[in-house]
Amino acid sequence: MSWARIMAPLSGGAGDAAAVAAAVMLAEPFQAEMAGVYTPADVADVMPWMGEGFLGGVQTTALESLKEAAQAGEKAARSAMESVTYAKSRFVALQTPVWAGLSAESRLSDVVVFTSDPPRGRGPLAEAFQQMMADEQRPVLIARPGLTTVGGTIAVAWDGGKEASRAARLALPLLEKAGKAVILAAPKASSRSFDPKRLQSYYAARGVQAEVDTLPDSGDAAPLLLYASKKAGAEILVAGAFGHPRLQEFIFGGTTRTLLNSDEPSLFLSH
Repeated sequence: MSWARIMAPLSGGAGDAAAVAAAVMLAEPFQAEMAGVYTPADVADVMPWMGEGFLGGVQTTALESLKEAAQAGEKAARSAMESVTYAKSRFVALQTPVWAGLSAESRLSDVVVFTSDPPRGRGPLAEAFQQMMADEQRPVLIARPGLTTVGGTIAVAWDGGKEASRAARLALPLLEKAGKAVILAAPKASSRSFDPKRLQSYYAARGVQAEVDTLPDSGDAAPLLLYASKKAGAEILVAGAFGHPRLQEFIFGGTTRTLLNSDEPSLFLSH
């Protein structure tokens, strides 16, 4: 298996350089295209609340300011892309309707790359992250500072559920490049009955030799997984996202929210 297109939404802000570097790092081992997609604030989203007569006075000034900000942001995003020398990189600047364009770009991408802030609800790409994960259900790599290779140790959190199993399957190209793969299972922290050796056999049939680490503790799965990932020296943790209804996840936190708020490791998530 392989990946052919890696996409990184860009805002024209300070985080773009790190997002571009992470996307190139992920694309290079596969010789995949790396697409930097500038995702500005959409003027069309602002116009409805301006009401009648929006073409006059303050409203016109506001629209012009938005357009100028978008132009400045595009220039900065282009500059971030030009800072890398990866030959198979491509810059895309979205126009109105921005969200429709972002969806279209993501549907023909194998992985979407973000830095740490958007998944935590920070910065101009926070809504883009939610759209990619929850609405488009695209595989996402959240690249933490210090992630420089996909050839190290990768941990896979698995509980036999739909979301975890989908993430485990979609991450197979990543695992094929890894130096070491570890399956993390916390049966006492799950309401499901499952056997991690089944995933181990699935990987072995596809040429990936993975170890199994069965965590003995009960309670909240997220701290257990983060501890086990650190113990294994994992640079990336593969996990399913939003296994419960999103409203319940938002109110009660959930494993996903704890992982998103962690500082390490980097995350490969799928919903």
